[in-house]
Amino acid sequence: MKVALIGITGRVGTRVATELLQRNHTVTGIARNPERVEAEQGLTVVKGDAADPAVLAPLLAGHDAVISAGRFASMDAHKLIDAVKRAAVPRLLVVGGAGSLDVAPGKALIDAPEFPEVYKAEASAGRVFLQVLRAEAKDAPLNWTFLSPSALFEPGERTGKFRLGGDALLVDANGKSWISMEDYAIALVDELERNQHPHARFTVGY
Repeated sequence: MKVALIGITGRVGTRVATELLQRNHTVTGIARNPERVEAEQGLTVVKGDAADPAVLAPLLAGHDAVISAGRFASMDAHKLIDAVKRAAVPRLLVVGGAGSLDVAPGKALIDAPEFPEVYKAEASAGRVFLQVLRAEAKDAPLNWTFLSPSALFEPGERTGKFRLGGDALLVDANGKSWISMEDYAIALVDELERNQHPHARFTVGY
């Protein structure tokens, strides 16, 4: 597929780009500072800002899908959706956050007393982003998917062994909730290729 990747210079974005290229997809990386990205076969990097639909839409046009790996605190969901629709790209996949995942009925991880204060602004913005996506009509032309990682989300090993879930936080037998960015990238690109969670959020963890 031909994929536009917003936030390619970030920790998750770089790993998603690697996974896409390893599977022979063609990638257009969109970044505020494209000079930070090394040239690679199958990869084109252009300067763009996800906050400006009028500028972003022409960059997205002609792609099969858009993957957004940018920070929620610096992104407006309405503007990004507007740009994707203007560009007539049929699919939007979003690198989500864990904060909006359920840890109990009616209780999200972000609402737990132990949730780190330093992550609350980004997690809150991520929850709002998901709410905006869910407000999109299911019969609308935009097919969106929001993939939340587990609570601990750091660079690590690419194992290809993980579990998928729905809206609830995944934990292992020891009560740990975690996923490497490398394995997260596998799950995201799998979704790109298989389209198993249209108009939905799902999660990945060990």
